[in-house]
Amino acid sequence: MTQEYRKGHHTVTRLTVHIVFATKYRYHVLEGDIQKRCRSLLIQICEAEGIEILKGVVSKDHVHMHIEYPPSKSLSEILKRMKGRTSRILQQEFPNLRKRYWGKHFWAGGYGAWSTGNVTDQMVNDYLEHHRSDTNDNSNFMLE
Repeated sequence: MTQEYRKGHHTVTRLTVHIVFATKYRYHVLEGDIQKRCRSLLIQICEAEGIEILKGVVSKDHVHMHIEYPPSKSLSEILKRMKGRTSRILQQEFPNLRKRYWGKHFWAGGYGAWSTGNVTDQMVNDYLEHHRSDTNDNSNFMLE
């Protein structure tokens, strides 16, 4: 995995996150051709949205993805597109899914998201602590 940064006119970013989302009722439906098609759809969506998949796994009842995304996109917008498009297309292409998910909701509501990167919370706190000039100020939000 390379540590490439996105460079804009006035910005340099590398926004990475580990996301997890599950099928509704955690049904084990992501198997065989459905699993393969789900993966290919997620790859297509990410390419179209300028999102790099660093690593990912499509399990029987959930998806894990470690992605790098542009600052112009919000995480909720990204997940809405991924879940919405895959749900619609998978249910169109696999009629047995339409019977099981009669309300047209293939994915469970919500998702898990954890920011990632090469800088830990402790490293950031140590760096900021270095800027403390008043040793009597015990605030976490200090003045330099």
